[in-house]
Amino acid sequence: MRNKISYFAFVLFIVFALVLSTVHSKEPHMSVPAQNGVLIYSSDLSNLSEFYEKLFGMRVVRKTNDFISLETNGFNLIIHVPPFDMPTKVFSPIKLFLTVDDMGLSRGEAVKLGGQVFEGEWSNPVFKVSNIADRDGNHIQLRQFNK
Repeated sequence: MRNKISYFAFVLFIVFALVLSTVHSKEPHMSVPAQNGVLIYSSDLSNLSEFYEKLFGMRVVRKTNDFISLETNGFNLIIHVPPFDMPTKVFSPIKLFLTVDDMGLSRGEAVKLGGQVFEGEWSNPVFKVSNIADRDGNHIQLRQFNK
């Protein structure tokens, strides 16, 4: 009798674990912030997100009032409400974001290489960001993740 109870408890445990893993696998994947990708400024987040979701099969991994983060095959696209009035001339609403080990050193190196650095640094509990421009004036967001 005792062996039957132990066997039944073991089978019940396995079934419970299988059900739990099946339920867990159906939950939306919440990834950590991307280290590299592209940021696009847009005033109509939902409309632009739908375009990328339908055309490229991207999926929403995070959504707030200010941005929608999409992902496919390890590529991250963030559609963000512009934090400023967007100029109409000589401005691209698309900005690369790249991870660096040391924000200060990278900003200094950008200047040495003919780029430009912009004032301001913003942070959240996971990483901090600042902005630079390459030699052609293309804006790049630098990300330094907390260690």
